[in-house]
Amino acid sequence: MRTTVLIVDDHDGFRESASALLEAEGFAVVGEAAEGVGALAAVERLRPDVVLLDVQLPDVDGFTIAARLASVPDPPTVVLISSREAAAYGPRLLTAPARGFLVKRELSGASLAALVD
Repeated sequence: MRTTVLIVDDHDGFRESASALLEAEGFAVVGEAAEGVGALAAVERLRPDVVLLDVQLPDVDGFTIAARLASVPDPPTVVLISSREAAAYGPRLLTAPARGFLVKRELSGASLAALVD
């Protein structure tokens, strides 16, 4: 059974390309959201194994969404993503309730699998 993924990012183009890439590399993308509130609703509705979560969202930042997701029953694995390097987020990244962090340009099925398998 393929690992299910919800992609949360406010850029349509990134969601589309990430979805196509992950599907081609063996993941099942079950949904997308463009903002934090939509991500919370989608997780409740879709129950994905993994949430690929952008740090910078228009309504609520990804760190806050990750913390809220960590408190739900049977929480999904969260992997934070950003176009910025990890150093831009400092200690906040280290204390976030997430399995890991990927720079968007480094996203691949293998890089995601390395964090979630």
